[in-house]
Amino acid sequence: MSRLTVACAVLLLAPLAARAEVRLSGFAQQNTAANTAAANPDGRHYKWLEERAQLKLDATGGAWRLLAKSDLAIDHLGRQDQSELREGYVDYTAGNWDMRVGRQVITWGLGDLVFVNDVFPKDHEALFAGRPLEYLKRGVDAVKLGAYPEFANFELVLSPGFRESRIPDANRFHLYDPMPAVTNRETIKPGQGEVGLRIYRDVAGYDAALYLYRGFQRTPSMRPDSMTAPTKIGVFYPQLSVYGASVSGRAGEGVLSLEAAYYDSREDRSGKDFAVPNSQTRLLAGYQIQPAEDLSLGLQYYAEAMNDYGAYLAAVPAGFPVEKRWSHTVTARLTQFFRHQTLRLSAYASYNAGSGEHFVNPELRYSFTDKMWGAVGANFFGGKPWGQFGQLSRDDNVYLQVRYEF
Repeated sequence: MSRLTVACAVLLLAPLAARAEVRLSGFAQQNTAANTAAANPDGRHYKWLEERAQLKLDATGGAWRLLAKSDLAIDHLGRQDQSELREGYVDYTAGNWDMRVGRQVITWGLGDLVFVNDVFPKDHEALFAGRPLEYLKRGVDAVKLGAYPEFANFELVLSPGFRESRIPDANRFHLYDPMPAVTNRETIKPGQGEVGLRIYRDVAGYDAALYLYRGFQRTPSMRPDSMTAPTKIGVFYPQLSVYGASVSGRAGEGVLSLEAAYYDSREDRSGKDFAVPNSQTRLLAGYQIQPAEDLSLGLQYYAEAMNDYGAYLAAVPAGFPVEKRWSHTVTARLTQFFRHQTLRLSAYASYNAGSGEHFVNPELRYSFTDKMWGAVGANFFGGKPWGQFGQLSRDDNVYLQVRYEF
């Protein structure tokens, strides 16, 4: 956490410490993910192999609440520091406003593993290595202010620093690299903070929201010092603003979700800089239905349109892969419960018709008791060699999760 966040949290804890109801909980978990297609780039045959424990402290007193959630893990694949503060914040709730200060997980938007207005950091390695889905989201160190007047609800997020999304480890996953011979690389993180605003309310029985964000891309871009004879690559996070909207509600026998956003690439609005992603428009339509008892089906259509496509084509260096102007992806998630909902079978699939990019994740989870469950699943990837999923085509894996909660 940032020093500012810690200082604010300490000041706000004083009223809570005097009289609070304290609850302790947590879990112990084992994660294993083994390759099925090829060994890792480092020669190992496991994507994940660890024991993990989490301790959660939840204390409430009057209008105040403190929550701290911290993980400690033993990794058998060579990583040293596996301690992590997942969440750690202080809440204050008043009549028509509230405030949260500290590390917190923030989720905006409606997509299922498709992110339109959800601009906050993700852990893509956790998803692709078969960790529980809760580990997809990373916390941000921020102040979140909520205001609830009669005409609408407002959520303002102010973060003094920047936290990037975690991309897969190049030692564990086969990642596309256009310049693998250039090993001299310097990463530059933004020295500024970021701000986001969500305005939401009910409109004729539908949940509607507007989103505004000013910050940076969560995944890095690369810029070589020379295109003909590069000796060094700068890794950076381009400036980004997002303007979006969403609406969801009942439609027929299911729930319809619509979402859109404009990604304003402030660092290269002309589209002439090949190292910076062009501005783009993102569109999402989803429909979820329950066709039978204990069975649910969710379908999504997702599209991306690149702006200034002509400038992009002119700027792409020779030998680099060329993206299409439009990208169309469909996804489906099927979930079925058995045995009084103690056994859950789920399957998620994503497919891009234009590029052949696909990702499939089947999983079977069983609750042995109220406190203990286990899950077995798999991740399958494919597509173009430089694509998000295609580059991982040699990283197919099966995984096992076992958790005891206390």
